[in-house]
Amino acid sequence: MALPRTPSAGPYTLPAGASAGAGVAAGDKTFYGEQPHSERQRQHMTESSTQTLGLRAAIIPVTPFQQNCTLLWDETTKAGAVIDPGGDLDEVRRAIGELGVKVEKILLTHGHIDHAGGAAELKEALGVPVEGPHPADRFLLDNLAKQGEAYGIPARPVTPDRWLEEGDTASAGGHTFEVLHCPGHSPGSVVLVNRPHRLIVMGDVLFRGSIGRTDFPYGDHDALIGAITGKLLPLGDDFTFICGHGPASTIGEERRSNPFLPR
Repeated sequence: MALPRTPSAGPYTLPAGASAGAGVAAGDKTFYGEQPHSERQRQHMTESSTQTLGLRAAIIPVTPFQQNCTLLWDETTKAGAVIDPGGDLDEVRRAIGELGVKVEKILLTHGHIDHAGGAAELKEALGVPVEGPHPADRFLLDNLAKQGEAYGIPARPVTPDRWLEEGDTASAGGHTFEVLHCPGHSPGSVVLVNRPHRLIVMGDVLFRGSIGRTDFPYGDHDALIGAITGKLLPLGDDFTFICGHGPASTIGEERRSNPFLPR
């Protein structure tokens, strides 16, 4: 449903030269930033770039779509956020516990089932607010149960405590992310940008070697390409991004080699 046009294969690792440091699979999770502190996790990690000091991320692939649910947290305070808990909440909560993250909120990049399907249940379990996506995705969040029936993914509707609009900011563990409204894959898709760490949480807008699907009744290919070329590429080639499916990439790599982007 929400996979990229050509799903990417391979481990969830940062490409060579990515500015956000090294990340390698650790069990079913991938980490960015400094090494985890447990000895078991250290065995799976490589030394990271100092550019990510203070901000950590871990990916938990969830749902049959292998959506990259992401934990972002501050290394010192352990405060953080869960981004796009689409399902498999036992795995998400296990990761939260293992990593000792103090979840303060849930952030949603858009309203598709594999990204938002578990948001209502996790919100209740953790007692935290939901922020995002843009209000143009309200109809998708209102119909999550119906989306779930079509794909065999249990889900309930969710209403965010705060919608996100172009120019807003959202925080994770005290780290500020700028909000870019990037419609096309869905009308209310948002991208989260942290300039100090040169890190982007992309949702399903741009992938490594691909772009988000727009073959939905509400999809808009021209709007998607316009958002990528007008808002994302100008951020700079050194930005690393975590996307909704498949491995991470950089803006520079996609500018050079993504076959779906205009030359």
